[in-house]
Formats: sequence, structure tokens, C-alpha cells
Amino acid sequence: MIGGYILYKKWLQVIIKSPLFHGIEEEQLNIILQCIKPRIVKYNKDEFIALAGDDFKEIGLVLSGEAMIVKENAVGNRVIISIVKPGELFGEMAAFSGKSKWPSSVIAQKSCTVLFISPKAIVSQCEKLCVSHQHLIMNMLNIISNKALILNRKVEYLSIRSIRGKIIHYLLEQYKNRGKNTFTLPLNRNELADFLNVPRPSLSREMCRMRDEGLIDFHRSSIKIKNVKNLKTLAEL
Repeated sequence: MIGGYILYKKWLQVIIKSPLFHGIEEEQLNIILQCIKPRIVKYNKDEFIALAGDDFKEIGLVLSGEAMIVKENAVGNRVIISIVKPGELFGEMAAFSGKSKWPSSVIAQKSCTVLFISPKAIVSQCEKLCVSHQHLIMNMLNIISNKALILNRKVEYLSIRSIRGKIIHYLLEQYKNRGKNTFTLPLNRNELADFLNVPRPSLSREMCRMRDEGLIDFHRSSIKIKNVKNLKTLAEL
């Protein structure tokens, strides 16, 4: 565990760009960090940051690397909820739910560093009367609202019955986010299968069919949508 202003300073540019601290000037950020007293922990690749069912105490903010939020169903099948990158949070949905356990597991997808913050420190009255503390609370409410919308998107994927439909909607979403028809997927094939909640072999077979039909081309994690208009038409079927 690492603490103190000098070591917070190393991560200030990542922290200040986080939605949680959006709009807060660096001078005020320094004061808030001293007030809420977060701790910093480093994790190796594939190490558990949190395990579903463990006691929940703090919200995590990824400072470096990536973390993967996963959920297992009753028969042990894993579903990827999301990938958390530097500046992004995890655990915020559970923080104010009244639950005392982690609802999902969090795994270091790459070696990563995480800043942990007590939820009480965010919403409690500030000991130093920081002028930006109210801003911090409003940012937290905005983050929770946006996360609810993201989870709604996940439900939309689960509601699509065909594997092809799931793939098409996912690829079109990546196309929309990147603004170009050639891009690298943020998930490898196994992770994508978990995210879309489909068997890994079935995912690969369907992607190969789509390639043979001239809809897409791919090499490893690199994808090219060969005809965006056709893909959009298929998405509407």
C-alpha cells in the first residue's frame, strides 16, 4: 500500500482526468485527496483485485493497466461485464446499494495500479470544508447514472437471440465509437465470447461465415467492416 501526497502526485494527471474528479482544479484535487485519504495498491496480471462475495469496503479507480469485471452464473459460466481502463471506476454501483459484498469479481487483465476510496469519504461532510467536495458528490451521481445506462446496453446484448446479431451490434458499436471501419477489438476472442454470452467455438464459426460472405475481414483482434451499410441493414432484421 502506498500513501501520502508525494506518491499521489505521481498519478495526478490520471486522477484529474477521471470522471470522479472532473472539473476539479489540481490545487483543490490535492486538498481533496488529503481529505478522503485513498490508498494505492499494485496488482499483477490475472491477480484478483476483488472476489465476488468478499466484503465490500472501497470503490476502485484504475491508475494504470486494465481490470476486468466478471460474473459467474450458477453453473460456473463466466460473463464479462466490462473492461476498466485508467481513470475509470469499479464498484461504484455497489457502493451505495446497502449491500456489504462484492457482486462481481474484479481481475487484473494486465499488471495494474488501483486507487481505493471509501464511499463514506466521498459523501460525508468534508473535514477541511473543501469547496470542491460538493462537485465530487455530483460527479459520483453522474457516474452511477451513466453506469446504469451501460448496464442497460448489456441487457440489450443479452436480449439479441442470434449469435450473428450479437456480433453485428457489437461491431457496429465499435465502429461508431472509433469512427472508422478498421479497428482493434478491446477484447480477445475468449473475452468477447464471455461478453456476448455465447460459446467461444460458435463465435469463431459465425465470424468466419461473415468473413466468407464478404461482410467483414479480420486478423487476430484486428477487424475490418467491409460494408457498413450492409451490416446496418442486417442489424435491423
